[in-house]
Amino acid sequence: MRLTSSVTATALIWAGLTIQAPAQTLTAIVEDVRGGPAGVEFMDYVKPGRVIQLGSNGKIVIGYLKSCWRETITGGKVTIGTGWSEVSGGKVDRTQIACDGGKMQLTYEVASKSGASVFRDIHRAEQPTLADASRPQFVLHGLSPIVEVKRGSSVVIERIDNVGERYEIPGPGKIVHGRFYDFADDNKQLTAAGTYRVTVGKQLVVFKVDNDAKPGKTPIAGRLLRLTP
Repeated sequence: MRLTSSVTATALIWAGLTIQAPAQTLTAIVEDVRGGPAGVEFMDYVKPGRVIQLGSNGKIVIGYLKSCWRETITGGKVTIGTGWSEVSGGKVDRTQIACDGGKMQLTYEVASKSGASVFRDIHRAEQPTLADASRPQFVLHGLSPIVEVKRGSSVVIERIDNVGERYEIPGPGKIVHGRFYDFADDNKQLTAAGTYRVTVGKQLVVFKVDNDAKPGKTPIAGRLLRLTP
């Protein structure tokens, strides 16, 4: 991970990351799991209808990307829904968290269904206005994002409203579950209220960090940055 003072002129070009949406909407992510329930691991995406058997001692934490419910479930049978889980024979504690995953997911779905989107390649001839160039497409609610990267891809995150911050992934640091880089594992953090662009190859996306975002291992659904070109 490198931090430099260089920001190129193209930092104010608004474009987007073209993402191949999955065949079925990804609804939630496993933030923690204990007790060895079969077929589910930390940082797995889970879809509606998925059944997880926790037994008597199992425990799982699930973050819903659209509804922003965060569930801690102990024991029983868990059926993943579209906004929350159905739990039979166990205990569930739900907390509403700050997240913008629904807006990010909606963007993917629109692009997938229409074959086109508001996102553009950075080398296209038609360029947006300066105002559009710096307009965030979603908000992150954590200063230490978890970045999902495709194996072999190079990701650059740099601040565009104030010169000085630039990060490159992969770099020194741990990749979790084969495709996730967690800023918190390296004690790295972005700046509250900052606006950033993420570049993957020839494409990019712009996001803003919430004014009240906190550093460290805050709920994953609020700080997940999905980049799967």
